[in-house]
Amino acid sequence: METAEFVKVLDREGRLLAAAAEEAGAEADVPCCPDWQVRDLLRHTGMVHRWAAAFVVDGHTAYHPDDGLPDLDGAELVGWFREGHQHLVDSLSSAAPDVRCWHFLPAPSPLAFWARRQAHETTVHRIDAESARGGTPTGIDQDVALDGIDELLGGFHARNRSRVRSEEPRVLRLRATDADDAVWTVRLSTEAPVTERGAAGKADCEVSGPAARLYLSLWNRAPFPEVTGDAAVAALWREKSAVTWG
Repeated sequence: METAEFVKVLDREGRLLAAAAEEAGAEADVPCCPDWQVRDLLRHTGMVHRWAAAFVVDGHTAYHPDDGLPDLDGAELVGWFREGHQHLVDSLSSAAPDVRCWHFLPAPSPLAFWARRQAHETTVHRIDAESARGGTPTGIDQDVALDGIDELLGGFHARNRSRVRSEEPRVLRLRATDADDAVWTVRLSTEAPVTERGAAGKADCEVSGPAARLYLSLWNRAPFPEVTGDAAVAALWREKSAVTWG
């Protein structure tokens, strides 16, 4: 996916998130995040949007802390979220393609990184908002889901910070059943996971299902679609793979 496509995803997902949060109400619990109510979700995601925009707009070339969570609630909080989301969309849309700033995962450029990362950040949290609202969630485009799986496995869980470790070497295979050649082989050990595209060698466990379901389950927003082989390997992922702020 190209940077402009990620910005479109970010724009759409942020609008959906705000609408679902407004409908659910600030006090609604977020089933996907047991410790959160909708107000916590809006404060966190709105803070992240402003934090990300600052790198692109101000050109910070080293890590820069966020500005913290706002003491806002209700309609004022929703308005604050919408304002920050639009600022991020506008900042990414108008930034020079060669803008230089800090980023924390491999990417073709800093701008490509921030557009991609915030598209997925907002998509996952939109799912959270819709889970609080109830009803049928909005679908996730296949190309977005496939890219998000790549980002999670080849980005977040390629870092030393990943907690998905196994004393005994294990191999987890992930297969999107609705796309051609959408297979990932994840090798687990006492080091950070190593992921390659394709079905290389024998796997101890395979998780398979539509790309959107895989995306949500790998982000711990839905149960695994289908698990074959040693289910303990899938359970290890579920237990250890959470990506947390800070």
